[in-house]
Amino acid sequence: MEIATYFGHEPRRKQHEIVTMIREFVECESPSDHPPSVNRFIDLLSERVRDIAKVKTFDGGSFGKHLRVEFNLPGSKKQGQILALGHSDTVWTLGTLRTMPFREQQGRLWGPGVLDMKAGLVFFIFAMRALRDLDVPILRKVTMQVNSDEEVGSESSRALTEDAARSSNAVLVLEPGTGLEGKLKTARKGVGDYLVTVRGIASHAGVDFANGANAIVEMARQLERIAGFTQLDRGVTVSPGVIQGGTRSNVVPAECRAEVDIRAPRDRDRVYLEKKFASLKSFDKRCTVEVTGGLNRPPMERSAGVRKLYRTAEKLAAELGVTLQESSTGGGSDGNFTAALGIPTLDGLGAVGEGAHAPNESILINRIADRTALLAKLVAAL
Repeated sequence: MEIATYFGHEPRRKQHEIVTMIREFVECESPSDHPPSVNRFIDLLSERVRDIAKVKTFDGGSFGKHLRVEFNLPGSKKQGQILALGHSDTVWTLGTLRTMPFREQQGRLWGPGVLDMKAGLVFFIFAMRALRDLDVPILRKVTMQVNSDEEVGSESSRALTEDAARSSNAVLVLEPGTGLEGKLKTARKGVGDYLVTVRGIASHAGVDFANGANAIVEMARQLERIAGFTQLDRGVTVSPGVIQGGTRSNVVPAECRAEVDIRAPRDRDRVYLEKKFASLKSFDKRCTVEVTGGLNRPPMERSAGVRKLYRTAEKLAAELGVTLQESSTGGGSDGNFTAALGIPTLDGLGAVGEGAHAPNESILINRIADRTALLAKLVAAL
């Protein structure tokens, strides 16, 4: 039996089992900021793969545990490694299931985290089960790493991800595809933020106005300059998002802070932004401007290795009767880290749906079979 037949169209041989596990995963809530819940989900995932894989957990510090799953697949003398990347954490607060319950209707599965990205984890598990059931010899070791802090910047997992990537021939990222077409992601912008702090001089706004140096007024002038760093034709965006300053309306404010989101498609854009932020000088010489921060996820650029990996996926999808498309996105993933190391990385291989981080989060049921089959075929081909 071939992989396409295993996940065949009529009937969907494994679809009921896949949906059952997706439901189980979604109903085990795992918000980034609640390590006990994340750990409970990691324990559940570990139990569901223990019969086909070795599992190992890593301390996540102030976050939940990170997990590595090494699958026991047919074939001997494995050379190199295929790394699948996923994350266990979601953006949804504990208790969201009360208002957003898992449900199956209108040809979709709905629920918090179903698209981003618990379905993608389930797809990969069942893809590996298919390779075992069909006794397909696999040339490389296959490891799935599941990080607990991806939604909040991957601070504790980045080194672990980069370590696994350095010994890998290819990285498959189980994030959802782009749009209802499920386009794969072959480029992602680098993501980061700057904290700009202006310090002025406090004074009484009525009695001693002239001796004060207003940090908020200075910041307002700085933000006009900072917003001008955006270059839409290059895909570089700079967006002040949070501003805090002052104490009382009758006090000339001595301090103001602004958090600024930055997105950079290429590494040279990172250099451009670093120079621009470093060039900030105060308009009012009595004020000082301090800048900290930068990119925390490097850009995932569409390298030759990424393009070659996409062409392989495109060919394999065609064998399943699916026309693949590629896309670039302003959002980041842990695939940014691996691509920046020069490891061929293909992102967006998870579920097809819409509404990530939104109340309408859902996946298309009729894309479960071909997505899972594609993952199996990719692992067999690499």
